[in-house]
Amino acid sequence: MSRPAADALRDKLIRNFLEIPRQRYERSPLYDSLVGGVSEGTAAQKLGCGVDTVAPGKQSCPYHYHHTQEEMFIILEGHGTLRVAGEMLAVKAGDVIFIPCGPDYPHHLLNTSDAELKYLSISTQERPEVCEYPDSGKTGVFTKGPALIQRRANSLDYWDGEP
Repeated sequence: MSRPAADALRDKLIRNFLEIPRQRYERSPLYDSLVGGVSEGTAAQKLGCGVDTVAPGKQSCPYHYHHTQEEMFIILEGHGTLRVAGEMLAVKAGDVIFIPCGPDYPHHLLNTSDAELKYLSISTQERPEVCEYPDSGKTGVFTKGPALIQRRANSLDYWDGEP
């Protein structure tokens, strides 16, 4: 294989999560994390991977569950708490967490320590995806385009606006 062809193949298939550009997501007082898309720009069609670093005492996202996507989290550094199905489970570096889709497994990770919590977030990438947020009563519909997020109380009747 020629060097340019090998370089192009490497660019499609390999990422180093330590070198991924990250974006900070912060919403006081609960949320503060650095997030990077490991699989972005790769040839991956059905798997997604991100790297998350959650600040001490914070969380990265609201409590939620997926209707179609399964997730796996690999704790790389630190320790914290997995809130899942109404329980609080301690997690630490080396733990691999498996979250099936469905209402039996609402979840999120909390950094309950005084050091950073770093993990890989791996998921199937089915679209459209529907997520529900039990704490706030929201439902989100995620497609390849913009998301639609609202509460059931704001939903329309099926026949609304139809002739």
